[in-house]
Amino acid sequence: MAQQATLRAEARQHTGKGAARALRRAGKIPAVIYGHNRAAEAVQVDAPALGRLLAGLKSASTLLDVTIGSGQPVKALLREIQRDPLRPSDILHLDLYEVRADEKISLNIAVKLVGTPEGVRTHGGVLDQVLYSLEVRCFPGDIPESIEVNVDALGIGQSIHVSDLKVAKVDILTDAGQTVCVVAAPRTEETPAGEAAATAEPELIRKPKAEEAEAGE
Repeated sequence: MAQQATLRAEARQHTGKGAARALRRAGKIPAVIYGHNRAAEAVQVDAPALGRLLAGLKSASTLLDVTIGSGQPVKALLREIQRDPLRPSDILHLDLYEVRADEKISLNIAVKLVGTPEGVRTHGGVLDQVLYSLEVRCFPGDIPESIEVNVDALGIGQSIHVSDLKVAKVDILTDAGQTVCVVAAPRTEETPAGEAAATAEPELIRKPKAEEAEAGE
């Protein structure tokens, strides 16, 4: 089950780029909360408190208890965190998605490979991870922090597909035919360009004299 955390927010009266910049200068982050058939509500959160919260999160699927003003806490997921492209540590905006305990939701969960494949241990193979997340559907209380995939038994050329995975209380929505990971054969070193040139057959630039004579006729 995913970890849970708390976040306090306050309703905000003004929206738009100018109001958002003013909020950030005051140490606040503009945000919006929506979902569960509710109209989107503009809120603001304390920037330092949000920074501490994000630093302690283990996964993006963390369920939050969000309290808006003096209201009752609601369950929500972090749907999107918008950051400054030039200063990624600066958060520009936050999207929160309210959920209900008795309603299933769809979200992406990280895939974590566990173990060392037999083909890597004994034959020098290379483990390639193809999928790094899976789309799943489940109740909020059943959200896993990650989906662990054991790869110990994989030999050279063997792979694991989405159809091979079973996660308790979770419906996997990602295409069952997609490859999660594969153990490839050892990669051979490429011959340096200089060596290839030295061993290559020299190109014939001049024609033999007999051919030159024929060409001149």
